[in-house]
Amino acid sequence: MRRIPTTSVVDLAVLGVLGLLAVAGYETSFGDLDFLLAAIGGLLVGTGAAVAGTLLRLPVLPTVLVGLAAYFLLGTPFTMPQEGILVVLPSLGSLAGLAIGAVFGWADIVTIGTPVEAPSYVAAVPYAATWLVSLVGGLLVLRWLPRRRTVLRASLLLVGPVLLSLSGILLGTDESYLAALRGVAIAAIALVWLAWRRGTAVEVEDTGSRPLGRRLGGAVVVVGGAVVVGVVAGLAWAPTATDRFVLRDRIVPPFDAREFASPLAGFRTYTKDHAEDALFTVSGLEPGDTVRLATMDAYTGRLWNVAGPEAAVADGGYAIVGETLPQPALADLGGERDVTVEVTGYDDVWLPAVGYGERLELLDPASGERAGDLRYNADAGTAVLTSGVAEGTRYALRAHVQKEPDTSQLVDVPVAQVDAGPIQNVPDVVAAKAEEYAGDAASAIEQLRAIETGLKTHGFLSHGLASDAIASRAGHGADRMVELFTRSEMIGDEEQYASAMALMARHLGYPARVVMGFAPEVDEADDEVEVLGSDVTAWVEVPFEGVGWISFRPTPDQVDVPQEQTPKPRSEPQPQVRQPPRAERAEDDLLTTVEIDETEDEDQDRPFEVPAWAWIAAGSVMVPLAIVFLPMLVVALLKRRRRSRRRGDPNPRSVAGAWEELLDRSAELGLEPPELGSRLQAARALEGQFDEQGLAPVVDGRPVSLAQLAATVDREVFDGLEVSDATVAQRWTEAEAVAVAIGATAGRARRFLARYRYRRRRRRS
Repeated sequence: MRRIPTTSVVDLAVLGVLGLLAVAGYETSFGDLDFLLAAIGGLLVGTGAAVAGTLLRLPVLPTVLVGLAAYFLLGTPFTMPQEGILVVLPSLGSLAGLAIGAVFGWADIVTIGTPVEAPSYVAAVPYAATWLVSLVGGLLVLRWLPRRRTVLRASLLLVGPVLLSLSGILLGTDESYLAALRGVAIAAIALVWLAWRRGTAVEVEDTGSRPLGRRLGGAVVVVGGAVVVGVVAGLAWAPTATDRFVLRDRIVPPFDAREFASPLAGFRTYTKDHAEDALFTVSGLEPGDTVRLATMDAYTGRLWNVAGPEAAVADGGYAIVGETLPQPALADLGGERDVTVEVTGYDDVWLPAVGYGERLELLDPASGERAGDLRYNADAGTAVLTSGVAEGTRYALRAHVQKEPDTSQLVDVPVAQVDAGPIQNVPDVVAAKAEEYAGDAASAIEQLRAIETGLKTHGFLSHGLASDAIASRAGHGADRMVELFTRSEMIGDEEQYASAMALMARHLGYPARVVMGFAPEVDEADDEVEVLGSDVTAWVEVPFEGVGWISFRPTPDQVDVPQEQTPKPRSEPQPQVRQPPRAERAEDDLLTTVEIDETEDEDQDRPFEVPAWAWIAAGSVMVPLAIVFLPMLVVALLKRRRRSRRRGDPNPRSVAGAWEELLDRSAELGLEPPELGSRLQAARALEGQFDEQGLAPVVDGRPVSLAQLAATVDREVFDGLEVSDATVAQRWTEAEAVAVAIGATAGRARRFLARYRYRRRRRRS
């Protein structure tokens, strides 16, 4: 067995320390230092594999294979202990997570909101990074560096820690984690180590010069001076947070909220169709609290919607999150709320929330399995479950509500200059009314309050119901805004007034947004509040510097619209004159027309070209997926064809086909049904294999009896009586239930392999 020199042990230790200092930059992504357990595990596993291969005199390729095996066998307790068997032993789930995390975890980190907590396999990223660096570095230290001990060769070993440090920057956030301290420490350790390396390399040839200790001491002094200069220069010319290049600021998250219909477009659905329906219950609300549903900051002339991910807007977009939610960049948060929401009649993708969330936990099992579908917008305070929210969804939310200062406290506070979503095709009458209502108000808050007061004072409330005093058309497009301001009276509901005020604020240069939600009546004695469709509402929010988004509610409370009193004309007889045919006016002529410019920019006329990096990224993802899933798809289609053919046979033959389908599926799960013999013999053979393999399939709480099912099929096939369609359906249902029960007891691995297996028994009577 080969002996490892002391110098190589020192080299490995130095590389390990440098690797830990470098990978500590991942803290900005994970939010704490828990990921260091995975990073340390990767260093130990990678270095251990390199050392073991050297001691056993293994060639490089077998050593790499040993390292790869150690990566999977030893990685579970460091990355996903909750997925392991007895915490430390690998399971199928943890092995899959280690593979997926190493390949796809890098992309997930830059698209998931910080702190990164889900999916669980992202912990494999620091583990895989340090494992790879330590394995390659260990092989170089133990096999390549001893051949010729030069400073240049030794300095090449620093490439690994440098790449780790760069990956921490690229995968992190705008804020660095002890960058100056870590950088100085890495530079100092590296320079001292190189100086020591140089001294050991020339010690034999330099016997007549100063002792090694004195030479090394001089090197340390030089390094110390360089470090001091580096610290001063770094503090003087360090880039600001806004200049820091990180991938999450350059990569657009894949989720686009515009894939779903604008929530505000369905406002009248709640007031008309679900006014008395209980949508969900909320516990933990306090009087005056409102439930946020969606925040919209882009206007197309037809509707308000969420700005797309390509727009540089203040809310930063929706990102994948874990249970811990990121905090808003602009907010002055006050009281804490611990609320629990249980959905009863609500059906959409937007999660009802309160304030700005701190932690969100999906409580019901169905939603918990879809936790990866959760997206959250920290600056908007809204969440989306892309797979849908429906009856039975239950979740707990810890949040803080925005403080609402008095108008007098905001007189000297400017509106925050944030990027807002685009608005297009705003009617001129909206701009004119904005200037009219703002009047001579000097400050931003006074102008906004004047617009709010003007709408509430001059407008009337109507949801367009049959019980309302006057009709009110739904919608908030440009034509509806014109109608709102050009009729003799302003008539509408929260949908129209919130849209109008937001557009008026945008005309004045204020980045307003529309928020849709619910305002249930809450008493202090209420432990739980039932939210109805009639509680739906909408309001406007405008950001103020250092304060946050302040709400404005311009919807009037007045519902009695004054009727114009016109004297009835006196009837006087007139001579009969033949009148020309009456020209029918189209209904569209009754509305004020609005010219909407739908021309696109020249850049938008150019054909879209997919960049080369997108093809490379798609290929690197799609090729492995195709290798894994295409065979599975082909087998699934063959199985579907097999089942359809058997199901479509005449009834006696179809009953026999149900039994054959059961035997084929059993064989695909790894059992061995006999090819020859009667059905009863095949049933007994399979039941014997159940006992041998420890399988105990159960249907409806009772153990499966294949012999009974086989006897029933024999009787219906051979007794010569007519087999009804109901009997055929029942036998197929029973066979399907038995097959599912066998798969459930066989385990995940056998069920997974069964997806790649296809068997078709020969037809028999």
